[in-house]
Amino acid sequence: MTPIKLVILDRDGTINQDSDDFIKTADEWMPLPGALEAIARLNQAGWHTVVASNQSGLGRGLFEVSDLNAIHAKMHQMLAAVGGRIDAVFYCPHTPVEGCHCRKPATGLLEQIEGRYGFDLKNVPMVGDSARDVIAGVAVGCEPHLVLTGKGAVYKGRKLPETFPVDTRVHEDLAAFVDFLLAREEERG
Repeated sequence: MTPIKLVILDRDGTINQDSDDFIKTADEWMPLPGALEAIARLNQAGWHTVVASNQSGLGRGLFEVSDLNAIHAKMHQMLAAVGGRIDAVFYCPHTPVEGCHCRKPATGLLEQIEGRYGFDLKNVPMVGDSARDVIAGVAVGCEPHLVLTGKGAVYKGRKLPETFPVDTRVHEDLAAFVDFLLAREEERG
């Protein structure tokens, strides 16, 4: 059991709309319907939320750290407006060809989270819209959750490919994940 109730979220395609052209500015960052309210519901139920996000647009030179900071400032402001918060944002700035240890499905971002919070992530829910999100989570003991938004939308009505961990739970969107998590918590008392 972890000392705090923690959920790890992917960003693009899970919290906000994704783009094949990357989210490069605060103006391009648009939350998915109900996602911010879902995070607020988690917070109000005592859950802490952190983001673990690949941001290879930095390494590709598509935007600067100042742009990423502006995106996250917008996210934090919009969350605060609905009573929610994200405690910390961890991101990988590298491109896929750099072979770093922090780009999901590698576990570096999650190890940074473990270091920040001082406990292992066994059974901590990891929520994302792609196989690499849940694979990274499972590698450090997280409970894998896939949302059918962003890249995950291609799996609507389909069986997940074998690239996904066998115990991956599937949810329509972040709000449905929160419904599941809070209902399970209530059942367990």
